[in-house]
Amino acid sequence: MKKYWHVVAIGIQNNLTYRFNYLTRTLFSFIPLFAMLSLWQKIYSGGNAQHGGWTRAEMIFYYLLVAVMDVFTAVNEDDWQIAADIREGAISQFLLKPIDYLWYRLCLFFSGRLTFVMMAAVPLAAFILLFRGYVVPPANALAVVVFPFSVLLTALLQFFISYSMAMLAFWLLEISTFIFILFAFEYIASGHLFPLNLLPPPIFHALMFTPFPYQMYFPVSIYMGKISGAELWSGLAMQMLWVVLGYCFARFMWRRGVRKYSAFGG
Repeated sequence: MKKYWHVVAIGIQNNLTYRFNYLTRTLFSFIPLFAMLSLWQKIYSGGNAQHGGWTRAEMIFYYLLVAVMDVFTAVNEDDWQIAADIREGAISQFLLKPIDYLWYRLCLFFSGRLTFVMMAAVPLAAFILLFRGYVVPPANALAVVVFPFSVLLTALLQFFISYSMAMLAFWLLEISTFIFILFAFEYIASGHLFPLNLLPPPIFHALMFTPFPYQMYFPVSIYMGKISGAELWSGLAMQMLWVVLGYCFARFMWRRGVRKYSAFGG
């Protein structure tokens, strides 16, 4: 484990080199958030006390919590960097050294998240302070315990999905189209754009059998008390299952990709 802790330390040092980039990215990420908050405030100004079971205050806090979770869990450039390693041949060194590439990238992912949290802390705190009237504590004591664990699972799930997508670089020269398609689908199906229970019930229940709601909607709903009881535990089990499946699929894609890479490179 010592070598992986060293990877984390190096990752933090490298990311701090681009701290201005992190700061500007954080600031500009608030622009679409302001747009969504303005949209929903306009919707609720029509006199509706609730919309799909969400009050105006709950809806605004939902988007605030989504912004906070993005800081802790979002995959930014990891998939692009992995694809570049494969395309440029840098992956060869990991076939010769006693280091697991998946764990290596996972350490870099968490070092990037840690650096991003440090850089985004001040502007994010200022933004939350601006909307402090809508901020509420976790719905109950169980949410205090389960929510952080669900956030960790969310980060792992997002990483494994992005890692698996990046493995397509073993077969394809350019995978940017697939990354953009995945991002667009995740943005809607994970609950970034709106709470998923606003969708028609058949679509909502079908989505809950996919990994996407567990990347955002599910942990946010735990915090806000929208999911509780048996539904919470079954959802947590489903989230854990998707993390395990994501890990297994990432391993599968790596093994198949390296086999092709070795055959091609000799």
